[in-house]
Formats: sequence, structure tokens, C-alpha cells
Amino acid sequence: MEDKKDAAYFTKLAHQLMFDLSEQEANDIVKEFDTLNSQLQLMDAVDTEGVEPMVYPFEEATSYLREDEVTNVISQEEALKNVDKNLEGHFVLPRVVKE
Repeated sequence: MEDKKDAAYFTKLAHQLMFDLSEQEANDIVKEFDTLNSQLQLMDAVDTEGVEPMVYPFEEATSYLREDEVTNVISQEEALKNVDKNLEGHFVLPRVVKE
């Protein structure tokens, strides 16, 4: 799993994602990546032979999620009252992705 990345790699990746990194930020990311990579290598070293895969870490299903409760509902008119432009009850925004 040896996959060494340098600052130039992360700078290029950031540029592809349309943002820029300073040299210090790129170097910090390299250090964090190296730390994460070494931690993952430790996990790969754990012998899991004979261990049954699990979907959940608990024997019984958990129910820690709360039920959805409808609160503070506003009308469509209220939601649209401050928009510059709407069409048939929907927000109209400028296109942000160019084809």
C-alpha cells in the first residue's frame, strides 16, 4: 500500500478541483496524508483470518435515530418572499456549472 504523494500532487489535485493551495498548505496535507497512510498500513497488518464480517458492530439492531418530527414549517410564499426570481414556485438561480 506504499503510495507516496508529494506537495506537487496535492497542488495539482486542488487546481483540478478549482482551488489553490499555498506551499505550506500542500506540505501540511502531505504530512497528514503520510500519517493517515501509515495508520492504514497498521490496520492492514491486523490478522483478520477467521473473523466473520459484520454489518453493524452490535449484536442487536440499534434505534438511536430519532423519529422525524415536522416543526417550524413555513409556507411556499414565505419561502419565496425574499428571492429575486422564481418560476412556478421554484427558486431561479444563475447557472454555476458550465457545459
